[in-house]
Order: sequence, then C-alpha cells, then structure tokens
Amino acid sequence: MAKNIQAIRGMHDVLPDQTPLWQFLERRVAGVLAAYGYREIRMPILEQTELFKRSIGEVTDIVEKEMYTFDDRNGDSLTLRPEGTAGCVRAAMENGLLHNQTQRLWYQGPMFRHERPQKGRYRQFHQIGVETFGMPGPDVDAELILITARIWRELGIDGLELQLNTLGSADERAAYRTELVDYLQAHHERLDADSRRRLGSNPLRILDSKNPAMRELLDGAPTMHAHLGDETRRHLDFVCDTLTRAGVAFVLNPRLVRGLDYYSRTVFEWVTDRLGAQGTVCAGGRYDGLVEQLGGKPVPAVGFAMGLERLVAVLEEIDPGAGAAVADVYLVLLGDAAVTEGLVLAERLRDALPGREVVAHCGGGGMKAQFKRADRSGARYALVIGDAEVEGGTVALKSLRADEEQILVARDAIVDVLLARLAV
Repeated sequence: MAKNIQAIRGMHDVLPDQTPLWQFLERRVAGVLAAYGYREIRMPILEQTELFKRSIGEVTDIVEKEMYTFDDRNGDSLTLRPEGTAGCVRAAMENGLLHNQTQRLWYQGPMFRHERPQKGRYRQFHQIGVETFGMPGPDVDAELILITARIWRELGIDGLELQLNTLGSADERAAYRTELVDYLQAHHERLDADSRRRLGSNPLRILDSKNPAMRELLDGAPTMHAHLGDETRRHLDFVCDTLTRAGVAFVLNPRLVRGLDYYSRTVFEWVTDRLGAQGTVCAGGRYDGLVEQLGGKPVPAVGFAMGLERLVAVLEEIDPGAGAAVADVYLVLLGDAAVTEGLVLAERLRDALPGREVVAHCGGGGMKAQFKRADRSGARYALVIGDAEVEGGTVALKSLRADEEQILVARDAIVDVLLARLAV
C-alpha cells in the first residue's frame, strides 16, 4: 500500500478551526492600514534570483543558505520570495509608481526560507508588509511605528516591547564599520566561523549573531552612536519625541542592526517573551538606498513586516476564541420535502439578513444529530422544518443559547421575527 503523502517539513496547513483567528488578524490589520491611507499591492511569489542577491546582499544567511532557488525550463534562475520588500520595490519601479510620487503600500502573503523549523519559525511563513516611498523625513518613520502600536491595540495584544535604533547614513556607517572591524580583529580568536566570514564583507551583521558564546564579546563592541552626525541625531530625536508624546514606550537598543543589508537610519523591532527564542513579531526600518541599488533613481523608503504565525501564536495565548466563526441561524431539516423548503428559505434569509451567517443542514441525519451540529455551530437560533411544517407552511423557532420557549412561526413571517430577535 502506497504511503500517504504528507506536507513538506516546515510548511503547515491552516485548518478550518484555525482560520477564523487568521481572518480576524488579517481583517483588523487591513482595517488599520486603510484608516491611514495605505493601499494594497499584490506581487508574484516567484522573482528573479538576482533581485534578492542585489537587495538582501549575497553575504547573508538568507541568500547563501535559505532561499528556495531553481532554474526554470528556460534556464532562468528563479527564487521563491524570502521577504516582500525587494519584490514591492521591483513592482513599484517597473510600474512607474515612484517618479515624483509618494506611495503608501501594503501586501500580504507567504514567504519561503529553508531554515530549521521551530516554534515561530517555519519554511513557509506569512507576512503582512508595509512600504512607503518618496518621503525622506522622520515623520513617516514615526507614523509607521504608530501604526504598529495601533494594530496591537486593535488586536488586544499587550506586553510587546518596542526596540529602536539608528544605523546612520552611509558615511556614518563607513566610519563605524572601520572602528568595529578594528575591535573584532583584535578579538579574532573569539569569533565563530560565520563571524570570521562576515568580517571582511559585512561586519555589522556580526552584531546580529545569535550565538550565545559571542554575547560577551559583542556587548563590549563599540556602538554606532559615537559616529552619528547632527542630521541623523535630529532624525532619531524626532521619532523618539513623537513616540513619547503619543504615549508609545520604547527602548533604545544600540545593538539592533536588523538582518538585511539595505537598512539605514531608523530601525525597529517589536518583541515578546511569549514565544521563546523567536521573540520578534514585527520589524522594519528605513532603506533609502535600495531603489538605487536595484537600478532606479534614488528614492527614500521605509517599511515594516509582521509575522502572522507569530502573531497568531500570541493571540492564541491571549484570546484563543478571537474571531471565531459563529453562526446566527441553523436550519434543522427533517425529510426530503423539508430539505427543499429549507434550502429555499435559507436563501431568503441570507437576502434579508446580510452579514448574518445562516447554515442549512446538509447530509441527512436524525433530529438529535442535526441539533448536535447546530449547537456546535454556535448558532443563536435553530429553525426546524419537518413534514408537519412543510404541510402547514410554518417553521419551528428554537433558541439554542437562551431560556426561551420554542414557537411556531408562519414561514412568510420568519424573516421579521428573526430580524427582531437578532437585533437584541
């Protein structure tokens, strides 16, 4: 007997009893973004591999170890997107969205990285990402962080910590890079293999090391702040002052560098201690050089992305019933004639009760089995139609959640009766 085919390791099904929580999360986030004037963009899952090599950086774990890359039938190297920013920039450039314009965009969908699966880290994972273009000042940096803070309030999530830093301008990073390299070379024997490899290509990434053995060494490393110019300091101060006045608490973390090469100036992460080692649920920052890096004219840009699996895990801990689908009316149909009458009546109810969930029982079964399903659906009311009701043009109305007497209602009047009862 052939072995059952199973899902690929690190790629999970989201089952029907789980999707309501996902939909609740997606609806709330989309609603907040619409309220701020952000518009949705949808990009392909597949992109040319060169896009990610040029944007993320070739000397990164993502490009070197984690991307799903293959040659198609034409011999072109393609990659399943490991993140959304590069594809959004490519789409904006290709479709003329950047020339003398400002854009506030968002997207959602699956991303792919061949990592070691663990809680909060999967090989197919989902993100909602936000990208803005054409706005060089710190005002939009602050707005994006305020958006994320509002999203947590809308979702009912508390206890997240906002960590904030600046990576400075290109010149400031170059000066800092020299000092950092001198420090790390002086402790070369204490560097792990990955850090030694990055020392000549991207030493700032060493600060992002997750190796506990490196922690003491990195804690003693010089920080960027001694190399910041007045303009960068004013940029950071504006963001900090705005967040403080808006009541959004934050922690300045000089070790926060983000894992991608294209960031500059403002970077931030929202972290939680509810998910163990994978504590970041949302992260982003400014990347003014990326459009030019991909072949366009310089365009200031800043954005963020949030991991949906991690946010769902937080929501499951806080309120596992959030967004749960609950029917309003369940039709219990006993007999062939009742099924026909019930399906037609259900259509009338959906027309008359927009936004209400009306479930008509299908698949047969006796009264006990059907009422069991009606109760499982969460419906407030059951409508029962049997042979007697078909013959009399009536329907029995039974409350499933309150101590109300069952009544018999003329079928032509049931819409008005339900409208009155569901309004309470």
